[in-house]
Amino acid sequence: MRKSSANKVMKKTVVGITIVGKDREGIVATFTNFAFSKGGNIEKVNQNVIKGLFGMYLEVSFSKTIDVKKFDSDIQSLAKKEKMDVSTHHETNSQKNIAVLVTKEPLCLETIITNAKSLKGKISVIIGTEKTLEPLAKKAKIPFIAIEEKIQDKAEEKIIKICKQYDIDLISLARYMRILSPNFVWRYPNRIINIHPSLLPAFPGALAYAQAYERGTKIVGVTSHYVTENLDQGPIIFQDSFKVDPNDTLEKIKTKGQKLEADTLFKAMKMHLENKLEVRWRKVHIK
Repeated sequence: MRKSSANKVMKKTVVGITIVGKDREGIVATFTNFAFSKGGNIEKVNQNVIKGLFGMYLEVSFSKTIDVKKFDSDIQSLAKKEKMDVSTHHETNSQKNIAVLVTKEPLCLETIITNAKSLKGKISVIIGTEKTLEPLAKKAKIPFIAIEEKIQDKAEEKIIKICKQYDIDLISLARYMRILSPNFVWRYPNRIINIHPSLLPAFPGALAYAQAYERGTKIVGVTSHYVTENLDQGPIIFQDSFKVDPNDTLEKIKTKGQKLEADTLFKAMKMHLENKLEVRWRKVHIK
């Protein structure tokens, strides 16, 4: 929850609620009934179960003023009773907090930092799988935390704690070379943006440029998309491309592509933070 000196939220409040935990019967009704009991109207509900892990996202609107602190306290009490991990996201007009996840490719991060002043948000923390890009963060005076844990589930536990600590609204995967699990992704529905080096769904995976080069592709593109539990299958935000000359080397294609990646990722972040993107039926609509 965003910290505020005011306990009250103005009329027509929208609250996003994520519930993650062990799947069992009746859990959906428990939390939807809680929303109704507080005078909420359920605008959206999405639920998934994978290998016994349950995830649900509720978007609840309130036409009357609600006490945010009491709402969050009550739902956390319910979460403890039901042994579920619950978080709430309150839409406000205040500055959004951004976490940027990186590995070692610098250009996306450099572009985000260089243009940060034009974002309606603050880069609150940079999280790396290694320390390669730490100097960029230090130069920009942004906290950098390296999580070098090789077991992804354990790494994600640490990332979740950091994101809660910094009250993160948006997560940007700036060439973060790890696959996020449903346990992580379900906690930030349509709030994790990734950049992929191809025009999805073609050439999925990490070696997209090499595949394009080997196949003699005439056009190479990039795709920014919201992250879901299905790898590289989330709602597409923006796509862009460039022409490939037959004489272009693989390195030249990579150089062109990485520049386009950085620009397209930044554009998607900027539009998201300006509330200009809306996901309906797995498609992104620009408002």
